[in-house]
Amino acid sequence: MSNAHAHTRQVAHQRGANFSLGFRLLPAAKRRAVYAAYTACRIPDDIVDEAGEGADLGEVRRRLDHWVAELEAAYAGRPSTPATCALAEVLAAGTAIPKAALLGLVDGCFMDLERARYWTFAELERYCELVAVTISDISLAVFGTVDAAAAVHGRNLAMALQLTNICRDVGEDVGRGRIYLPADEMTRHGVSEAELLAGDLDHDRYRALMTFQCARAREYFRAANPLPSTLERDARPAVRVMGGVYRRILDRIAADPVTAYGRRTELPRLQRLAAVAAGLLGAPFV
Repeated sequence: MSNAHAHTRQVAHQRGANFSLGFRLLPAAKRRAVYAAYTACRIPDDIVDEAGEGADLGEVRRRLDHWVAELEAAYAGRPSTPATCALAEVLAAGTAIPKAALLGLVDGCFMDLERARYWTFAELERYCELVAVTISDISLAVFGTVDAAAAVHGRNLAMALQLTNICRDVGEDVGRGRIYLPADEMTRHGVSEAELLAGDLDHDRYRALMTFQCARAREYFRAANPLPSTLERDARPAVRVMGGVYRRILDRIAADPVTAYGRRTELPRLQRLAAVAAGLLGAPFV
């Protein structure tokens, strides 16, 4: 294993613990590719998330622009960082990770600098297309597909995962000055922005709001159930495990959204093992 691939493997295991449960089930070549892809997606996300409130947005934009230049260099065969060296090696080995998807993800990160509120789900869906569905396009290139329907089902799983992240990270996002819950849905459930910002949420109105959010994410998981059968066989267990882990996280959030606001929801070891077993046995996401 090259130093570049060792670096991306470490990033994936340390920063993507839930995903890495599935990554480990892939054959070696696809595992190397997914580690490189994961790291390439993680970097622009971290540039924005680690900036924090009050950061110099001009400097954050410069760092994102620099990352775009690094990606272009990797695709031109001139990588200069461990992450882009790993990406360039994967590309040279024949995995056609779409550059447009990686650049689209960066566009989503720029979007985080431009807006911190979403008034409707339609607006949020556009954001999810940039930061999540792009990752589905990247992942499908790594996993390999046997059916054109993979793109539609992959989009559904990407939406399910991103909406789960939004439900899980409400408190963390508020700490960064962002609210991803659609404002019109908050209003419909009688939850004010002031309550969300203050963490004053121990009431049935917030629980009902989050029940609604979690139910929508669960429907995307349900719509994604056919995805594994559209992928190459050696990628199916990994995808089933990743989706199953996240669906169980979603269930825990739905069961206690108030606690989830203040503490990041994780799966206990036994539930992680159950998710792996279910994925290996071919269980659907929902």
